Amino acid sequence: GYGWYRKHLVIKPEWASKRVCIEFEGAFQDAEINVNGTRLGEHKGGFTGFSMDITSAIHPGDNVLAVRLNNNWNAQIEPRAGDHTFMGGIYRDVRLVVTDPLHVAWYGTFVTTPDVSNGSAIVNVKTEIANQGTAAKNCVLTTDILDPDGKPVAHLSSTQQIDAGATATIDQTSPAIPSPKLWHPAHPFLYTAATTVSNGTTPVDDYKTTFGIRSIKWTADQGFFINGEHYYFHGANVHQDHAGWGDAIVDYGAFRDVKMVKDAGLDFIRGSHYPHHPAFADACDQLGVLFWSENCFWGIGGANKEGYWTASAYPPNQDDQGPFEQNALDTLRDEIRIFRNHPSIVVWSMCNEAFFSGNMDKVKGLLTKLVNEAHQLDPTRPAAIGGCQRGDIDKLGDVAGYNGDGAKIFNNPGIPNVVSEYGSKITDRPGDYDGQFNSRDLNYDTPEYPWRSGQSLWCAFDYSTILGHFGCMGFVDYFRIPKRSWYWYRNQYLHIPPPEWPQNGTPAKLSLTADKTTIQGTDATDDCQLLVTVQDAHGKPISNSPPVTFTIESGPGEFPTARSITFNPPSKDPKSDNAIRDGMAAIEFRSYYGGKTIIRATSPGLEDGTVTITTTGDPRFVPGQTPVAADRPYVRYTQAYQPASVSQNVALNHPAS
Repeated sequence: GYGWYRKHLVIKPEWASKRVCIEFEGAFQDAEINVNGTRLGEHKGGFTGFSMDITSAIHPGDNVLAVRLNNNWNAQIEPRAGDHTFMGGIYRDVRLVVTDPLHVAWYGTFVTTPDVSNGSAIVNVKTEIANQGTAAKNCVLTTDILDPDGKPVAHLSSTQQIDAGATATIDQTSPAIPSPKLWHPAHPFLYTAATTVSNGTTPVDDYKTTFGIRSIKWTADQGFFINGEHYYFHGANVHQDHAGWGDAIVDYGAFRDVKMVKDAGLDFIRGSHYPHHPAFADACDQLGVLFWSENCFWGIGGANKEGYWTASAYPPNQDDQGPFEQNALDTLRDEIRIFRNHPSIVVWSMCNEAFFSGNMDKVKGLLTKLVNEAHQLDPTRPAAIGGCQRGDIDKLGDVAGYNGDGAKIFNNPGIPNVVSEYGSKITDRPGDYDGQFNSRDLNYDTPEYPWRSGQSLWCAFDYSTILGHFGCMGFVDYFRIPKRSWYWYRNQYLHIPPPEWPQNGTPAKLSLTADKTTIQGTDATDDCQLLVTVQDAHGKPISNSPPVTFTIESGPGEFPTARSITFNPPSKDPKSDNAIRDGMAAIEFRSYYGGKTIIRATSPGLEDGTVTITTTGDPRFVPGQTPVAADRPYVRYTQAYQPASVSQNVALNHPAS
């Protein structure tokens, strides 16, 4: 349904000659922006960011920003279907951005490395400069290339007159940079392009772009290459939502996810099945994980009835087809603009299983348009067709991603290819100590064929879905506690033996720990994960799982359920999604106020566990004065909608299983 957000903004008098924008990184899925009662615009699409200029509607002093969101299913917006829960609202960061009329446009730099070797590299920077002033400006653009240690290795300077109301792209190419530090999963070195925009001799804007120096190549007969070397990758698919907080995770939550994949010995992530948070791509850059970034043209098997998220991937109604195709192109355009400077991103994917559609000729036409658009927007990366094992769509792009049994049906398809999904093993934690291979798609003993680029597990983390228990396919659970298969992968690829599994014992006490005890800032970009472990009298972890409650004893912060949260064993409350299993439970904790928080874990008859978390920054928490989060007790969400039972061909376009 619909929801409103309102925020009072104080506009400073000295901003009278500036441009003021609101930048959103994600809002699901139809956002209407209003300032002081004036409707300024709308953005349709829940997985890409956008910028809205509000200069015309503001005045010095108090102003009211009002944003109306709705997450209603819309026949003309992608995705129309998918194995996920399509939550509503503003769920990523929002920023107020104040610039001079002469400035770098929104995500206006495009850094490429057209010539790369171990001996030298050339860097090309295309910078879009907007002049939103009333007169032409003499723009001086300087770009300093800084190496991973912050040392300047190249200086570029250009001058160009830009007319009022115009945007110009200034193209700069560096001289050869000797002995560059190349970006690679084993050594993810990052450079910075430091941009300064001057109006004549007066600096008016600065902008920093992080990038990596690396080359990539996808081949049909020899697989994937990075920096001229063959590289077979092993990865996993990742959804963006976390237990309790849903899609509204903080930046560090995205980092935590990427790190858990990397710590399992994997080096590739497929961003299933939509553009992810910019912080997620940042983490892939920093940690050295190859990233398959995907558009949200997404299909799902079933009745494909209009009106709900199990509909046909492509609209059956002609009136919806033109607007839907434009939305798919718009989303792809924004995705590439936002993420094009990330060295971790090695391919743009157009879709996932779009063959779950009634009109395959139309689907093929749209995929061809998307591939052509991707080539125009970014000639440096290939365009992939994700989930292409049905419908004769695998050769419409440059790379084919085969899900499930497609790995065997299209064993050597004659084009660059990956196993984009294998496994799909449904299990609750702790699960089995094994790799999630199966005879349907990818056997453990299947050789890593020289023509195949890599393979990606479905999936890394459990996730929320309209299909119920279908989401319990991760090798890590929804609360970000590893299942035993995570340890199998870590042993397989990093040769780290698994820990001793907890056994049944006599519970005596609780151990409460945090992945870190300091939260940096109060702007909801950082958090910490709390983990409780049931122990016996000697401090040994055991598998017994009594009910446990986390309570904020003093200080700021909150859980998804406000100041306390309870975890019950499935045997006591089988309908609860907040479970303690195998003697462990976890949840992410965040704070919007600075100060020290004491959190206590309790269970009847057991010794308590405590942890202290410090949040830096302002405003500070003042006991008795600062308002605390009101209780919002957990209520299990039950899906009311049931797809109509209709006769259908259950074999058409469906995996053989």
